[in-house]
Amino acid sequence: MTYVVTVLSVTQVTHDVRCIRFQKPGNYTFVPGQATDVSINKPAWKEEKRPFTFTCLNTEPYLEFTIKSYNDHEGVTKQIGLLQEGDELIIDDPWGTIEYKGEGYFIAGGAGITPFMAILRQLHKENRLGSNKLFFSNKTPADIIYEKELKEMLGDQVIFVLTQPEAGSNHPKQRIDETFLKTQVDRFDSHFYICGPDPMIQSIAGILTQNGADPQAVVFEK
Repeated sequence: MTYVVTVLSVTQVTHDVRCIRFQKPGNYTFVPGQATDVSINKPAWKEEKRPFTFTCLNTEPYLEFTIKSYNDHEGVTKQIGLLQEGDELIIDDPWGTIEYKGEGYFIAGGAGITPFMAILRQLHKENRLGSNKLFFSNKTPADIIYEKELKEMLGDQVIFVLTQPEAGSNHPKQRIDETFLKTQVDRFDSHFYICGPDPMIQSIAGILTQNGADPQAVVFEK
């Protein structure tokens, strides 16, 4: 089923990431971590559907995406970056396989943090964050999405790493590789949740299973 929804607000999150809130259709529900297919309700873009993850809680009276715009080419995310209050989106029913199954490790690269935001916000609201840890990789400090909120929710249970740190950065230059994971992961028989660029997902999933993680406990969008 498809729904035409009106944009309620657009807020800048980082230099190239925006939070877009829009109308929630009646009886529309999703599970934290799920996504839906989205297009812009304009003649040239109606058929150009792309998947985006909800970053709000299901209990909110609105829906929300947090979307990175790629302005170096004329694509959907660039057009979404131009949206204003009152514009319209077309969304489908929710779908997705990233769902919280128990405490463990969240591993995100760049905009791959988005499916984890609703999960972590829900756990925080319910006081169930427990011993969950987040490893979050970005290029530079300016690319970190929701850094302040993640620190407030997770405290020292979030580790930010950068591949292109700038002078004075508080976060180390580091990739989430086997050395990093063996240092930071206390138990490989935990749940793991991975989202980011496909090569990163495949690499990390392979490292985890090679070190004893149950493939059924390594969750990513398949």
